[in-house]
Amino acid sequence: MSEHENTRSLEDSIVTDLRDRMTYGGYLQLPTLLSAQHPVSDPEHHDELLFIIQHQTTELWLKLLLHELDSARRLLVDDDLRSALKRVARIKRIQEVMTEQWGVLATLTPAEYLQFRGSLGNSSGFQSAQYRGVEFALGNKNARMLSVFDAEPDNRAFLEAELHRPSLYDEFLRYLSRHGYAIPVDILERDVTRAHTFDERLVSVFADVYADEKEHWEIYETCEELVDLEDNFQFWRFRHLKTVTRTIGQKAGTGGSSGVSFLERALKLTFFPELYAVRTTLG
Repeated sequence: MSEHENTRSLEDSIVTDLRDRMTYGGYLQLPTLLSAQHPVSDPEHHDELLFIIQHQTTELWLKLLLHELDSARRLLVDDDLRSALKRVARIKRIQEVMTEQWGVLATLTPAEYLQFRGSLGNSSGFQSAQYRGVEFALGNKNARMLSVFDAEPDNRAFLEAELHRPSLYDEFLRYLSRHGYAIPVDILERDVTRAHTFDERLVSVFADVYADEKEHWEIYETCEELVDLEDNFQFWRFRHLKTVTRTIGQKAGTGGSSGVSFLERALKLTFFPELYAVRTTLG
Protein backbone atom coordinates (compact mmCIF):
# COMPACT_ATOMS: atom_id res chain seq x y z
CA MET A 1 0.00 0.00 0.00
CA SER A 2 1.42 3.39 -0.95
CA GLU A 3 1.41 6.27 1.52
CA HIS A 4 -1.42 7.95 -0.43
CA GLU A 5 -3.87 5.05 -0.54
CA ASN A 6 -5.11 5.46 3.03
CA THR A 7 -6.81 8.78 2.33
CA ARG A 8 -10.22 9.78 1.05
CA SER A 9 -10.30 12.03 -1.98
CA LEU A 10 -12.66 14.99 -2.03
CA GLU A 11 -15.63 14.74 -4.35
CA ASP A 12 -15.67 17.41 -7.03
CA SER A 13 -19.06 18.66 -5.83
CA ILE A 14 -17.79 19.57 -2.34
CA VAL A 15 -17.61 23.35 -1.91
CA THR A 16 -14.12 24.42 -0.87
CA ASP A 17 -14.20 28.10 -1.76
CA LEU A 18 -16.15 29.42 1.22
CA ARG A 19 -15.51 33.12 0.77
CA ASP A 20 -18.76 35.08 1.13
CA ARG A 21 -20.67 31.91 2.02
CA MET A 22 -22.32 30.65 5.18
CA THR A 23 -19.86 28.29 6.87
CA TYR A 24 -20.17 25.71 9.62
CA GLY A 25 -18.18 27.84 12.05
CA GLY A 26 -20.07 30.97 11.12
CA TYR A 27 -23.50 29.38 11.47
CA LEU A 28 -22.64 27.97 14.90
CA GLN A 29 -20.76 31.09 16.02
CA LEU A 30 -17.81 28.86 16.89
CA PRO A 31 -15.27 31.67 17.35
CA THR A 32 -17.52 33.06 20.10
CA LEU A 33 -18.45 29.68 21.57
CA LEU A 34 -14.92 28.26 21.67
CA SER A 35 -13.41 31.42 23.10
CA ALA A 36 -15.80 31.48 26.08
CA GLN A 37 -13.69 29.24 28.33
CA HIS A 38 -11.54 31.31 30.68
CA PRO A 39 -9.93 29.38 33.53
CA VAL A 40 -9.25 31.61 36.54
CA SER A 41 -6.82 29.43 38.51
CA ASP A 42 -3.26 30.75 38.68
CA PRO A 43 -1.29 28.90 37.57
CA GLU A 44 -4.00 27.47 35.33
CA HIS A 45 -4.94 23.96 36.42
CA HIS A 46 -5.29 21.36 33.69
CA ASP A 47 -8.72 20.13 34.87
CA GLU A 48 -10.40 23.52 35.15
CA LEU A 49 -11.23 23.44 31.44
CA LEU A 50 -13.19 20.22 32.01
CA PHE A 51 -15.10 21.89 34.85
CA ILE A 52 -15.97 24.93 32.73
CA ILE A 53 -17.02 22.99 29.62
CA GLN A 54 -19.13 20.57 31.70
CA HIS A 55 -21.16 23.45 33.12
CA GLN A 56 -21.34 25.46 29.90
CA THR A 57 -22.62 22.38 28.07
CA THR A 58 -25.25 21.88 30.76
CA GLU A 59 -26.39 25.46 30.30
CA LEU A 60 -26.81 24.87 26.56
CA TRP A 61 -28.96 21.81 27.23
CA LEU A 62 -30.96 23.80 29.80
CA LYS A 63 -31.59 26.44 27.15
CA LEU A 64 -33.01 23.76 24.86
CA LEU A 65 -35.09 22.30 27.70
CA LEU A 66 -36.65 25.71 28.31
CA HIS A 67 -37.34 26.05 24.58
CA GLU A 68 -39.13 22.69 24.51
CA LEU A 69 -41.04 23.29 27.75
CA ASP A 70 -42.22 26.65 26.45
CA SER A 71 -43.50 25.01 23.28
CA ALA A 72 -45.10 22.05 25.09
CA ARG A 73 -47.13 24.38 27.29
CA ARG A 74 -48.25 26.51 24.35
CA LEU A 75 -49.32 23.39 22.46
CA LEU A 76 -51.39 22.20 25.42
CA VAL A 77 -53.10 25.59 25.52
CA ASP A 78 -53.92 25.06 21.83
CA ASP A 79 -55.27 21.55 22.59
CA ASP A 80 -52.54 19.95 20.46
CA LEU A 81 -51.67 17.12 22.84
CA ARG A 82 -49.83 14.97 20.31
CA SER A 83 -47.39 17.71 19.39
CA ALA A 84 -46.91 18.51 23.08
CA LEU A 85 -45.99 14.87 23.68
CA LYS A 86 -43.41 15.11 20.89
CA ARG A 87 -41.80 17.93 22.85
CA VAL A 88 -41.86 15.86 26.03
CA ALA A 89 -40.20 12.96 24.20
CA ARG A 90 -37.36 15.27 23.18
CA ILE A 91 -37.08 16.64 26.71
CA LYS A 92 -36.62 13.11 28.01
CA ARG A 93 -33.75 12.47 25.59
CA ILE A 94 -32.06 15.72 26.61
CA GLN A 95 -32.39 14.72 30.26
CA GLU A 96 -30.70 11.40 29.54
CA VAL A 97 -27.74 13.16 27.93
CA MET A 98 -27.46 15.59 30.84
CA THR A 99 -27.47 12.72 33.33
CA GLU A 100 -24.74 10.84 31.46
CA GLN A 101 -22.61 14.00 31.48
CA TRP A 102 -22.04 13.63 35.22
CA GLY A 103 -19.86 10.64 34.41
CA VAL A 104 -17.40 12.95 32.67
CA LEU A 105 -17.17 15.32 35.62
CA ALA A 106 -16.81 12.36 37.98
CA THR A 107 -13.37 11.73 36.46
CA LEU A 108 -12.27 14.83 38.37
CA THR A 109 -10.72 13.53 41.60
CA PRO A 110 -11.01 15.34 44.96
CA ALA A 111 -7.31 16.20 44.94
CA GLU A 112 -7.53 17.66 41.42
CA TYR A 113 -10.63 19.75 42.18
CA LEU A 114 -9.15 21.15 45.39
CA GLN A 115 -6.28 22.62 43.39
CA PHE A 116 -8.59 25.15 41.70
CA ARG A 117 -11.82 25.11 43.76
CA GLY A 118 -10.74 28.15 45.77
CA SER A 119 -10.59 30.19 42.55
CA LEU A 120 -14.33 29.78 42.00
CA GLY A 121 -15.22 32.16 44.84
CA ASN A 122 -18.96 31.96 45.56
CA SER A 123 -19.96 30.88 42.06
CA SER A 124 -22.26 27.87 42.21
CA GLY A 125 -24.72 25.93 40.06
CA PHE A 126 -27.33 27.05 42.59
CA GLN A 127 -27.11 30.42 40.80
CA SER A 128 -28.12 29.01 37.41
CA ALA A 129 -31.14 31.02 36.26
CA GLN A 130 -31.87 28.52 33.49
CA TYR A 131 -31.91 25.57 35.87
CA ARG A 132 -34.25 27.47 38.15
CA GLY A 133 -36.40 28.31 35.13
CA VAL A 134 -36.72 24.61 34.26
CA GLU A 135 -37.79 23.83 37.82
CA PHE A 136 -40.35 26.64 37.70
CA ALA A 137 -41.67 25.41 34.34
CA LEU A 138 -42.11 21.93 35.80
CA GLY A 139 -43.88 23.30 38.86
CA ASN A 140 -41.27 23.62 41.61
CA LYS A 141 -42.04 27.30 42.21
CA ASN A 142 -40.23 29.22 44.95
CA ALA A 143 -40.53 33.01 44.95
CA ARG A 144 -37.68 33.30 47.45
CA MET A 145 -35.28 32.22 44.72
CA LEU A 146 -35.78 35.53 42.91
CA SER A 147 -33.58 37.39 45.39
CA VAL A 148 -30.57 35.32 44.25
CA PHE A 149 -30.80 37.20 40.95
CA ASP A 150 -31.22 40.75 42.24
CA ALA A 151 -27.82 41.62 40.75
CA GLU A 152 -28.86 40.17 37.38
CA PRO A 153 -31.99 42.09 36.25
CA ASP A 154 -32.50 40.13 33.03
CA ASN A 155 -32.36 36.79 34.83
CA ARG A 156 -34.65 38.02 37.58
CA ALA A 157 -37.19 39.25 35.01
CA PHE A 158 -37.03 35.89 33.19
CA LEU A 159 -37.67 33.99 36.42
CA GLU A 160 -40.40 36.35 37.53
CA ALA A 161 -42.21 35.65 34.26
CA GLU A 162 -41.81 31.88 34.78
CA LEU A 163 -43.01 32.22 38.36
CA HIS A 164 -46.30 33.74 37.18
CA ARG A 165 -46.74 31.36 34.25
CA PRO A 166 -48.67 28.09 34.62
CA SER A 167 -46.40 25.06 34.82
CA LEU A 168 -46.50 22.10 32.45
CA TYR A 169 -48.68 20.24 34.96
CA ASP A 170 -51.01 23.23 35.34
CA GLU A 171 -51.53 23.30 31.60
CA PHE A 172 -52.10 19.54 31.47
CA LEU A 173 -54.77 19.79 34.17
CA ARG A 174 -56.43 22.65 32.28
CA TYR A 175 -56.35 20.55 29.13
CA LEU A 176 -58.04 17.72 31.01
CA SER A 177 -60.75 20.07 32.26
CA ARG A 178 -61.48 21.32 28.74
CA HIS A 179 -61.85 17.71 27.59
CA GLY A 180 -64.40 16.62 30.14
CA TYR A 181 -62.32 15.46 33.10
CA ALA A 182 -63.54 16.58 36.53
CA ILE A 183 -60.65 18.80 37.63
CA PRO A 184 -61.80 20.85 40.65
CA VAL A 185 -62.23 24.55 39.88
CA ASP A 186 -60.07 25.68 42.79
CA ILE A 187 -57.14 23.71 41.32
CA LEU A 188 -57.65 25.31 37.93
CA GLU A 189 -57.76 28.77 39.51
CA ARG A 190 -54.96 28.24 42.02
CA ASP A 191 -52.09 30.67 42.59
CA VAL A 192 -49.55 29.44 40.03
CA THR A 193 -46.70 31.31 41.72
CA ARG A 194 -46.74 28.60 44.38
CA ALA A 195 -45.65 25.00 44.00
CA HIS A 196 -48.42 22.53 43.33
CA THR A 197 -49.20 20.40 46.38
CA PHE A 198 -50.75 16.95 46.54
CA ASP A 199 -54.53 16.82 46.13
CA GLU A 200 -56.40 13.57 46.69
CA ARG A 201 -59.17 14.65 44.31
CA LEU A 202 -56.78 14.44 41.37
CA VAL A 203 -55.85 10.90 42.33
CA SER A 204 -59.48 9.93 41.76
CA VAL A 205 -59.40 11.52 38.30
CA PHE A 206 -56.26 9.62 37.33
CA ALA A 207 -57.56 6.40 38.88
CA ASP A 208 -60.40 6.44 36.33
CA VAL A 209 -57.87 6.93 33.54
CA TYR A 210 -55.68 4.05 34.70
CA ALA A 211 -58.69 1.78 35.32
CA ASP A 212 -59.50 1.87 31.60
CA GLU A 213 -56.39 2.95 29.71
CA LYS A 214 -57.83 1.95 26.31
CA GLU A 215 -60.75 4.33 26.77
CA HIS A 216 -58.42 7.15 27.88
CA TRP A 217 -55.35 6.15 25.88
CA GLU A 218 -53.93 9.60 25.02
CA ILE A 219 -54.35 10.83 28.59
CA TYR A 220 -52.94 7.59 29.97
CA GLU A 221 -49.94 7.91 27.66
CA THR A 222 -49.41 11.53 28.70
CA CYS A 223 -49.47 10.59 32.37
CA GLU A 224 -46.78 7.97 31.79
CA GLU A 225 -44.69 10.40 29.75
CA LEU A 226 -44.82 12.90 32.61
CA VAL A 227 -43.78 10.21 35.07
CA ASP A 228 -40.84 9.40 32.78
CA LEU A 229 -39.92 13.08 32.74
CA GLU A 230 -39.96 13.32 36.53
CA ASP A 231 -38.03 10.09 36.92
CA ASN A 232 -35.37 11.46 34.58
CA PHE A 233 -35.18 14.68 36.55
CA GLN A 234 -34.70 12.73 39.76
CA PHE A 235 -31.99 10.59 38.13
CA TRP A 236 -30.21 13.82 37.16
CA ARG A 237 -30.50 15.16 40.71
CA PHE A 238 -29.20 11.86 42.11
CA ARG A 239 -26.20 11.75 39.77
CA HIS A 240 -25.47 15.36 40.71
CA LEU A 241 -25.60 14.40 44.38
CA LYS A 242 -23.31 11.40 43.94
CA THR A 243 -20.82 13.33 41.83
CA VAL A 244 -20.62 16.07 44.45
CA THR A 245 -20.29 13.48 47.21
CA ARG A 246 -17.35 11.71 45.56
CA THR A 247 -15.65 15.03 44.76
CA ILE A 248 -16.03 17.14 47.94
CA GLY A 249 -17.56 14.78 50.50
CA GLN A 250 -19.49 16.67 53.18
CA LYS A 251 -17.88 20.07 52.54
CA ALA A 252 -20.13 23.13 52.20
CA GLY A 253 -20.91 24.28 48.67
CA THR A 254 -19.07 27.20 47.09
CA GLY A 255 -22.34 29.14 47.03
CA GLY A 256 -22.82 28.79 50.77
CA SER A 257 -25.17 25.79 50.89
CA SER A 258 -24.58 22.81 53.17
CA GLY A 259 -23.56 20.85 50.09
CA VAL A 260 -24.61 17.20 49.94
CA SER A 261 -27.37 17.47 52.55
CA PHE A 262 -28.88 20.40 50.64
CA LEU A 263 -28.90 18.35 47.44
CA GLU A 264 -30.41 15.36 49.27
CA ARG A 265 -33.43 17.42 50.27
CA ALA A 266 -34.14 18.20 46.61
CA LEU A 267 -34.76 14.48 46.03
CA LYS A 268 -37.92 14.78 48.13
CA LEU A 269 -39.44 17.38 45.82
CA THR A 270 -41.99 16.19 43.27
CA PHE A 271 -43.67 17.77 40.26
CA PHE A 272 -46.59 15.41 39.65
CA PRO A 273 -47.41 13.77 43.01
CA GLU A 274 -50.82 12.42 42.03
CA LEU A 275 -49.35 10.49 39.10
CA TYR A 276 -47.29 8.50 41.59
CA ALA A 277 -49.99 8.25 44.25
CA VAL A 278 -52.50 6.76 41.81
CA ARG A 279 -50.39 3.61 41.61
CA THR A 280 -51.18 2.80 45.23
CA THR A 281 -54.93 2.89 44.53
CA LEU A 282 -54.92 0.59 41.50
CA GLY A 283 -56.39 -2.85 41.97
